[in-house]
Amino acid sequence: MMHLAFSIFRRISGKSCLLSRSREVGSIGVGSMIGERHCPSTIHTFKAKATQTGEGERRFPPQHQESQPGKEYLMKPLPQFSNPNYKASSKLHGKVALVTGGDSGIGRSVCYHFAMEGATVAFTYVKSVEDIDAHDTLKIINESKGEGSSDPIAIPTDLKYSKNCKNVVDEVIAKYGRIDVLVNQPAVQYYVDSYTLEEITEERLEYIFRTNIFSHFFMTRHALKYMKEGSVIINTASVIAYNPSLAPSWIDYIATKGAVVSFTRSLGLHLVSKKIRVNGVAPGPIWTPLEASALKDEDIATFGSFVPMDRVGQPYEVAPSYVFLASEDSSYFTGQVLHPNGGAMVNG
Repeated sequence: MMHLAFSIFRRISGKSCLLSRSREVGSIGVGSMIGERHCPSTIHTFKAKATQTGEGERRFPPQHQESQPGKEYLMKPLPQFSNPNYKASSKLHGKVALVTGGDSGIGRSVCYHFAMEGATVAFTYVKSVEDIDAHDTLKIINESKGEGSSDPIAIPTDLKYSKNCKNVVDEVIAKYGRIDVLVNQPAVQYYVDSYTLEEITEERLEYIFRTNIFSHFFMTRHALKYMKEGSVIINTASVIAYNPSLAPSWIDYIATKGAVVSFTRSLGLHLVSKKIRVNGVAPGPIWTPLEASALKDEDIATFGSFVPMDRVGQPYEVAPSYVFLASEDSSYFTGQVLHPNGGAMVNG
């Protein structure tokens, strides 16, 4: 619901290499497309310590979910969507926020923090797959929402198609009458087995582009009809959009995340005259449902060991970036991207 986590692990002494960022939001699984992964020698790693984890050392217990999108309620440990030390200050009081893929992972944490800051929240999820997570998130929002905020709504949909995005916007407008903040974050990525373009079929290419960038475009196009001066759009990118050398074979996924960055920059300039700000967030390795549903056990065991901070990030460490960009505190920001990624250096 999303978005979105990123994982790179180099095959050294029998360990595997993979990359994963964001969350699956479509109704079809990708488990059958994931085979034995091989790491090219060109893969860059941040620190040598990422290859020095002892065979008996685990950062996360064994787990794997057979289908995507992953389910947060089955994860061990559960991702942390809240920080007890977070102090809300009504930064979004009176705002209506629409968060796509908001049922779990980073999306859940964004919904929670927005509600804490006084926003009325609507979010989307994948019907029949993420129902339990969506129900839990509704409860979390209701328990944390500020005085004067309306009850949240959860909307089941498939955001790959324009008509569905229009229906989501229409439902939010019918319920609340406005949209002040739009968060675009649906994404999916597939593992690459052969490291050739031959593996990227036309069907797969269309699916990943529809999910990762078409959904952003469609949601924005329909929501803009109701967004006024002072409104905000926040898109979710990835660290590898800035450093493809981390996983050079992930051509289709990197292309979509690069498109999100360019979309953010161009749209930010396009909407300057309307005084609607557009920015983005590019997370690094974050513990979300994708890991439990997509990674092999040996990858989960050491997840987060490859960034300078030498640990995985939690959703609550990413969500404040969205709060900042949604609030007046970022009034001089547009066309920019924030980087909560554990210390990975990026340019641009």
